[in-house]
Amino acid sequence: MTDQSLIRTFPVDGYGFVAQQDKFEEERLPNYHAERFYPVQIGGVYNDRYQVLAKLGFGTSSTVWLCRDLRKNIYLALKICTISNSNKTENHADIEIEISNYLKSIEADHPGRDFLRLTVDDFRLQGPHGMHQCLLFSPLGLTFTKLRSKFPGGSILKELVQHTLQVILVGLDFLHQTGVVHTDLSPNNILLGLTDHSVLADIEKLELEQPSYRKVLPDRVIHMSHTLPITSGLPAICDFECGRIGEKHSGDVMPGRYRAPEVILGMEWDSKIDIWALGLMLWDFLEGRTLFDAAKDGLLHDERHIAEMVSFIGPPPKAFLERSENCRKYWDMEGNWIAETPVPDQSLENRVKSLSGDDRELFLRLLRKTLRWLPEDRPAAQELFQDEFIYQDRLVGRTDASGNA
Repeated sequence: MTDQSLIRTFPVDGYGFVAQQDKFEEERLPNYHAERFYPVQIGGVYNDRYQVLAKLGFGTSSTVWLCRDLRKNIYLALKICTISNSNKTENHADIEIEISNYLKSIEADHPGRDFLRLTVDDFRLQGPHGMHQCLLFSPLGLTFTKLRSKFPGGSILKELVQHTLQVILVGLDFLHQTGVVHTDLSPNNILLGLTDHSVLADIEKLELEQPSYRKVLPDRVIHMSHTLPITSGLPAICDFECGRIGEKHSGDVMPGRYRAPEVILGMEWDSKIDIWALGLMLWDFLEGRTLFDAAKDGLLHDERHIAEMVSFIGPPPKAFLERSENCRKYWDMEGNWIAETPVPDQSLENRVKSLSGDDRELFLRLLRKTLRWLPEDRPAAQELFQDEFIYQDRLVGRTDASGNA
């Protein structure tokens, strides 16, 4: 039952206004349509249980809010999804719920479950223009994309990268052993842990005492997002809205520059696409930039992308070429490059700037394990547990469950 004494009353004035003509928050997104977003009000209670306390962020398919569960008196993150132009809820949220429920139903003593952010509740919310799917999660910290931006050159410290990968591999191993492919592994979907909830109490207090800036429109209020500080705690893999359950799949998945070769070339794919993405994420963390440009005239370009792959990992083996007719666009039957785009004159060795000496060699050795043409040649997550680079500075075994050394 809802505890009415927990409901906060938020100020109705005293906040700064954003001019009507200025684009603000989600309005800056490409192809923004106001009617797709639910008009959330700070202080509003949704599903007769969750009171919104502050805005935490937004994306093309949702807004995210700090809320209080009025039954359990705990903080949660509320993700309110957009509706599609066809007036139907996006199926990505349904996939997230399906995978979360599936993973929660598995009875297995595996520590990897603790490093996945799964839903704790969900409900649907009727808006002015359609139905919105709403998801509740335990609150976490910054994405690693935002964390990177706080380091000089966007390059994260080697020891932090190593500790992060140790945790992510445990989570990935649980996913893959249970037949789930994430498909969207990237710095955007790795979040810092959050063990000290006083950070959230501070945000609530700030919104009560110094209401955030907002843009007031006739049909909605657009609130300013609060910025989370760097928090402690073990990281977690989040956002399963593009995930798949099962061993073999087909179709276009993965962020553009992170796509594995079998995805680009229309082959069947499996959990090893997550291992390819893990290697590219490692590069991003340490080098502060993506390995592949993969673009021409500002747009993703498959031929350019594959030419760059050849420059970094060499030509594919014949066994790979035989798996898709699409390979004929780029190679002859002997594996010689025949496409118009020239293969760039570059290598992994001459692109590494962040490391030197033994660190550099171990990093390159790990990268070459993950970036292989044949998926079956890439190691499983479990096989990477003992990689020399990842376990140079061990975190597992000397850190307790809360992330404290």
